[in-house]
Amino acid sequence: MATVILARHGRTTANAEGVLAGRTDVGLDETGRGQAERLADRLRPVPLVAVVSSPLTRCRQTQAAVLEAQTGAPADVVEEAITEQDYGDWQGRKLADLAKDELWPRVQREPSQVTFPGGESFAAMQSRAVAAIRRHDAAVETAHGARATWVAVSHGDVIKAILADAFGMPLDAFQRIHVGPASLSIVRYTDERPEVLATNTEAGDLSWLRPEEKEVEAQVGGGAGHEPAVTSGP
Repeated sequence: MATVILARHGRTTANAEGVLAGRTDVGLDETGRGQAERLADRLRPVPLVAVVSSPLTRCRQTQAAVLEAQTGAPADVVEEAITEQDYGDWQGRKLADLAKDELWPRVQREPSQVTFPGGESFAAMQSRAVAAIRRHDAAVETAHGARATWVAVSHGDVIKAILADAFGMPLDAFQRIHVGPASLSIVRYTDERPEVLATNTEAGDLSWLRPEEKEVEAQVGGGAGHEPAVTSGP
């Protein structure tokens, strides 16, 4: 039962300007580059076996920061199936303007029924992304064992859709999940069910993901948790 860390890319100029970039290939802005470096620092104690990325530049830049911070040699992989949602005619438009579109309420309340004009449906996006994550996770476990950890660098709506599947939530509820720039969410797929270990974290120690941690299934009563990081006193 390998562990996948879902990483959203750092901030872009489109994010800062309230524009729906979609598959427009924008890069990280200065803030986003700093966010990617901090994300990479959080992951530094975790010996990753692979860092899989959406092909878009903002994700590749975030992936590069993670790879550079690692002392080992994780596989550097690009995966088309975790690329951004195809928003079609919505791409490149201001979110403030899109909020006035007649499709907006359905995007918020029943996304499972939405196909973007000239683009793809939320359901198709979730299907391709979840299938890719599960495929890579199974391959990682086969190649590196049940305590292996890997990272998937993707986009906000894509990660929300993956988390909704892991939670067993209907797609129509996925807008309840928030995934901020450069945040990390953690999922472990087991024979019984996916276990969501964390969502939308922007800080905190991750050394408990090292493979020497004892392997346990989901425990009745919640279990004892992991040991806190040891820090030096004043």
